[in-house]
Amino acid sequence: MTTRLLSYSIKGTHAFGLARDDGTGVVDLTRRLPQVRDLQTLIATDRVGLARSFGTEAADFRLDEITFELPVRSPEKIFCIGVNYGGRSAEYADKTDAAYPSVFVRFPDSLTGHDQPLIRPPESLQLDYEGELAVIIGKAGRRIPPAKARDHIAGLTLGNEGTVRDWVRHAKFNVTQGKNWESSGAIGPWMIPIDEIDNLDSLRLTTTVNGELRQDDTPATMKYSIDYQIHYLSTFTTLRPGDVIFSGTPTGAGARFKPPMWLKPGDNVEVHVPEIGTLRNTIADEFEPGSSEADQTAPEPQ
Repeated sequence: MTTRLLSYSIKGTHAFGLARDDGTGVVDLTRRLPQVRDLQTLIATDRVGLARSFGTEAADFRLDEITFELPVRSPEKIFCIGVNYGGRSAEYADKTDAAYPSVFVRFPDSLTGHDQPLIRPPESLQLDYEGELAVIIGKAGRRIPPAKARDHIAGLTLGNEGTVRDWVRHAKFNVTQGKNWESSGAIGPWMIPIDEIDNLDSLRLTTTVNGELRQDDTPATMKYSIDYQIHYLSTFTTLRPGDVIFSGTPTGAGARFKPPMWLKPGDNVEVHVPEIGTLRNTIADEFEPGSSEADQTAPEPQ
């Protein structure tokens, strides 16, 4: 039995629970574990094993009744690792072989949950996808040796590190603007505990857009392994329970096609790893074309 821990809301109330293996729905842990506030608290207090014991109980809600939220609703820190999979450096004009990973951060409100739309802003048509494995930290640590990194992982989930491409080009060495548009990326649908995942390098990550395969790779081709990422990041900051690391995206993002293949309203993006599941999001415009809000927000013609 696979343990699928998730955060969700139903009728406006936040909750957390277990998605049953048979797909019948969600076992509500908010009611069964009243002393645990949320999934982040469950992780921080090392109660994942206790939660797992409820996995065979009858579902309280169907999956189509709930709204999926970020697995950890409000992580303190969200780190992203850039240009990490095999072949990614060839996608850039600057072929510098950096001695350390490229790191940037995202804000929680730049991400939405499974089955929620990614939002294309009126300021740009260049919304792109980046399928990724996302790591959720389970135990705090500073200067964590790579050999001990796995001990600090609570589990894995999936991410779509959505990017507004022209806004990452506004200044040299600066990607923050293009990576933090509200609800431009996603994470979910749930977290699989790390003790249920054997070999990280064997996890096959794929991204499809409207059913077309765009990305396909495994962590075995990463320049900087997940263990090293945890070591490196924990050198300069304390990693804490609930922190998230987007571990990098394979080749095949829309920006790399000629001409580029930007996401547009109605598109369906799926990020999939067999051992974890599928993160699915459609695309929607922030404003309906021609609306008064869109007219006020859109940039002046050049």
